[in-house]
Amino acid sequence: MTDSIDKIISLCKRRGFIFPGSEIYGGLANSWDYGPLGVELKNNIKQLWWERFVHQREDMVGIDAALIMNPKVWESSGHLANFSDPLVECKSCHSRYRSDQLNGIACPKCGKNEWTESKQFNLMLKTYLGPAENEANTVYFRPETAQAMFVDFKNVLDTSRKTIPFGIAQIGKAFRNEITPGNFIFRTREFEQMEIEYFINEGDWEGKFESWRLEMWTWITDVLGIQQANVHELDVADSERAHYSKKTIDFEYDFPFGRKELYGLAYRTDFDLKNHFKEAPYKDNESGEGFYPHVIEPTWGVDRTVLAVLCDAYTEEEDRVVLKLKPKLAPFKVAVFPLLKNKPELVGKAKEIYWNLKKEFTTAWDDRGNVGKRYYSQDEIGTPYCVTVDFQTLEDKMVTVRDRDTMKQERVAINDLSAYLKNAIQ
Repeated sequence: MTDSIDKIISLCKRRGFIFPGSEIYGGLANSWDYGPLGVELKNNIKQLWWERFVHQREDMVGIDAALIMNPKVWESSGHLANFSDPLVECKSCHSRYRSDQLNGIACPKCGKNEWTESKQFNLMLKTYLGPAENEANTVYFRPETAQAMFVDFKNVLDTSRKTIPFGIAQIGKAFRNEITPGNFIFRTREFEQMEIEYFINEGDWEGKFESWRLEMWTWITDVLGIQQANVHELDVADSERAHYSKKTIDFEYDFPFGRKELYGLAYRTDFDLKNHFKEAPYKDNESGEGFYPHVIEPTWGVDRTVLAVLCDAYTEEEDRVVLKLKPKLAPFKVAVFPLLKNKPELVGKAKEIYWNLKKEFTTAWDDRGNVGKRYYSQDEIGTPYCVTVDFQTLEDKMVTVRDRDTMKQERVAINDLSAYLKNAIQ
């Protein structure tokens, strides 16, 4: 299984999905940059999520909040006091690990089994605003996107005029000084979340929770195309849940390095709004009585989604590697080739088709090597359709369209090509 993740990491760097961060300077531990193809895949995921959960719903609005907030936010939320992991240090090589993940084993780095006493390590990333690096100017990069949605609740309510049930959605970066980051982009110190805080009446929580559970399954299987057999629900035990959660479900994926959390769904009760607002921020439309709405929180990790999609799509077939991405996720929807790069008439016609398709689809141009190698190159990056312009095209104004998954080829009229691809990509 380790070999499998190594192949995916290699493909990601070789083909421009994900690069090691700051590589020319020796890198930075657990830092990753999304390359030309990676940023397209990542943006496709985020755009589909926003379209589905914000634009297509009447009960949702979005925000984009600041990465650095007033430190009082993190005081009120409990992060400054409680957002920590148990840390131990190997007395021999001084490597540091989470004690709750060691389970009495020897140091993974040096093999010794001599540890310091466990102590709590706060995961907040600290910095300073202003000229002086002192306590008065201390601020923190946000460790989650959720708190901004709670802090902005009243402003959103006043300007959107929404009534519960309704949600606030956000896509954004968060930062955690993880003790043991790793497994490629699965656990990083800088990461991106797609998150919703859905505000409800307390008595409705079970029905809304179930509704969001089903929504998350639809996203996983229908939108992302991840095989359901590779995803599992874990009903998080009371002892493992966050203290503010009355019920939490983790959606776990079978990564090559083991079954790990992909997404989470939590019933946060009214904990957060009560921490931030001294007076009830919401008034009942009929009675006019103020109260604190309860919250259902579905959350999706963007980087973990990218990794799960890549792992699930990666396929080895005899003499080729294929990323069987859903067409809507693929960085390029179509690639255009001239049969021969040294024939101006073929290149000219292919370029004409390329520029016309590029107005509607993310389109690749490839004239390197022979057509067979071009097909396999596009297969490896997940391009669902390839269009080849040959000498017959100049006569009958038709092109050859080749399907990534089946490798079947079909002649399609140039005038019908756009409609053909739109239908195929749905």
